[in-house]
Amino acid sequence: MFFILGLKFPLEKMINISKKSWPAGLLDIILNVGIGFLISFIFGLDMITSFFIGAIIYASSSSITIKLLEEKKRLTNRETDFILAILIFEDLASPILVSFFAGFFQGDQFNIYFATGLLVKIILFTLGAVIIAYYGFRKMGKFVEKYIEKDFMAIFIMGIALTYAGLAIYLGLSEVLGAFLAGIMLSETGKGYKLEKLVLPIRNITLPFFFFWFGTSIHLGEGIIWPILLIVLIIWSIAAKLMVAYWGGQFFGLSNKTVLRGVFSLVQRGEFSVIIVAMAPVYMRIYAGIYILIIAFIGIMMFKKAATLVKYFIID
Repeated sequence: MFFILGLKFPLEKMINISKKSWPAGLLDIILNVGIGFLISFIFGLDMITSFFIGAIIYASSSSITIKLLEEKKRLTNRETDFILAILIFEDLASPILVSFFAGFFQGDQFNIYFATGLLVKIILFTLGAVIIAYYGFRKMGKFVEKYIEKDFMAIFIMGIALTYAGLAIYLGLSEVLGAFLAGIMLSETGKGYKLEKLVLPIRNITLPFFFFWFGTSIHLGEGIIWPILLIVLIIWSIAAKLMVAYWGGQFFGLSNKTVLRGVFSLVQRGEFSVIIVAMAPVYMRIYAGIYILIIAFIGIMMFKKAATLVKYFIID
């Protein structure tokens, strides 16, 4: 999933999007990851568990949001560009968060040396991908175009994805970050859309197994730990997304009515939260799984009722 996401982001496009959406994206991280961490820590959880929960409540679901935009025929609305910019910023930040947890759950002790070393490895690993993309894959456009219909091309590009993902694991990072950067490298060929079409059948076969495995690891009969914290996190994660969308939409230059439609369209969490949770101990999967189900349902309902909710807050 993250490899395909990387195929959509040539370096120039990624830089342009980041320039336009970074203020709202930074606020998104502060309010969700930062305040989510603080709330959990106040409730008595240790630092890594608190940071883990902050990461879970961070990213809106790209797949759910885009599906709802299509269903409600809002892809051409003015707020959609802003919504997509936020989703893209989150998609760019998500693999970095995953890498922090990948290192920790491999048994490393979380301290300032671990965090600094991990950050340096992420920067160097990403810089290496940028150099390879710019000086290597950017010159391979003609090769890809010539052999795009050949049977070996799908194996070739998946080999690149698995190789860079494997290198990430070897360095103590997340395979998600490696796959994402591999996608970015291949996107520099200028044939990202065509390569995506080759990989989609592989994704469609493998992705359901991941979610099936995740579902089987959740045993609701074991009860809910920290129920009050769960309620507080649900309330805060809704409020945080509303604030990010409202302030960010105004910075984006949207009118009040258009901003409010965007405000009620980003609450739902989904696939990134699931990927984070899948790395955690079983008891945390149960807790986070319940959160994801509840917040996804609330977010979908708010999205579908966005036009109605706007009428309560603004009069044209």
